[in-house]
Amino acid sequence: MGGMNTAPKRTILVSGASIAGPALAYWLHRYGFAVTVVEKAAALRGGGYPIDIRGTAVEVVRRMGVLPRLRDAHVGVRRISFVDAEGRPIADLRPEVLSGGEEGHDLEIPRGELAEILYGAIRDDVELLFNDSIATLHDHDGGVDVTFRGGARRTFDLVIGADGIHSHTRGLTFGPEEPYHRYLGHSFAGFTMPNHLGLAHEGLTWNVPGRTAVLYAPRAGDRVHAFLNFLRPDPPLDAFRDPAAQRDLVAGTFAGYAWEIPRMVAALRDSDDLFFDVVGQIHMPRWSTGRVALVGDAAYAPSFFSGQGSSLALVGAYVLAGELAAGPDHADAYERYERTLRSFVEMNQALATEGSAGLSPRTPEDLARRNEALRDPSPVLNSTGRHAHSALTLPGYDAA
Repeated sequence: MGGMNTAPKRTILVSGASIAGPALAYWLHRYGFAVTVVEKAAALRGGGYPIDIRGTAVEVVRRMGVLPRLRDAHVGVRRISFVDAEGRPIADLRPEVLSGGEEGHDLEIPRGELAEILYGAIRDDVELLFNDSIATLHDHDGGVDVTFRGGARRTFDLVIGADGIHSHTRGLTFGPEEPYHRYLGHSFAGFTMPNHLGLAHEGLTWNVPGRTAVLYAPRAGDRVHAFLNFLRPDPPLDAFRDPAAQRDLVAGTFAGYAWEIPRMVAALRDSDDLFFDVVGQIHMPRWSTGRVALVGDAAYAPSFFSGQGSSLALVGAYVLAGELAAGPDHADAYERYERTLRSFVEMNQALATEGSAGLSPRTPEDLARRNEALRDPSPVLNSTGRHAHSALTLPGYDAA
């Protein structure tokens, strides 16, 4: 009977079905693991701001076989315009000049459409548990005993947290978020509102020192993404569990300004899709302990100032799955995952400093310098980003 492998498949529970989770599940299934994905939401989350896939991450989605579908979903924003406090034009630029992206290569896709395409790549092959989450984890020599909030109890060989910057899996395994969360000094609110200005395939950015407003229309339509970002020395912890306090805080911060700001604040007040958070990163000395590991924002969120959250999630998922497939020892695999990825992660997290200076200057002097740079954009504006986006050459795990 030589050649027949009767060993049971290793079982892996992945927590989170946004981007890192489905991408990881895809690769794990491809390498022969039995994969379960648990997601606290009742269904796949639609909508959301468009997100970028750049550099090395484009090669990941090509190897997944979803690149043609992603190219079809690409929104093709043609320009980002900047205006001053009164709404007077400062500069119009192609998005690639700001991001360091490559026109014709990199992708920008509405978050919900990316989630749908990734979900489509796994839904027939892995077990999906919606409207549930991990309640407790017990890591021991024989596996990880998991109790789900729905009451079920199961044991898995490994558990991977792919559940975002405020990762519940990380909390259960590594403890509170505070030691790992690096606050970058800004808070923000995102929501949608009527497209009064008739924007299409473009973004409009307004600044005063320490405050940024963005209207973003990746496609033509009657709704536009609105975004209010502001400097705040300490995170507004008291507003986190109170949407009314969030609306009051943001409205108060932007009171008295001209341009479209009063209309945006009114829309914020009425919004039914408000998303409020601080701008932060996750920095951890290790991304795994025992049989539990983290991937994507749960392990190394770079913040939207870097523009690289989704790309790091896709690349991280590819590397973690490949290393787990390369040998039976999960501890060795987790070590190699970190060794392969950490410098790439750190380079891309460092882009957030550059991104915050460009998107949200803190002082009048910073704003004047930024505006001057916008009027005469040179390759210096984006060379750091382009290098960081492509700094990792993907290993070829298919042959492992």
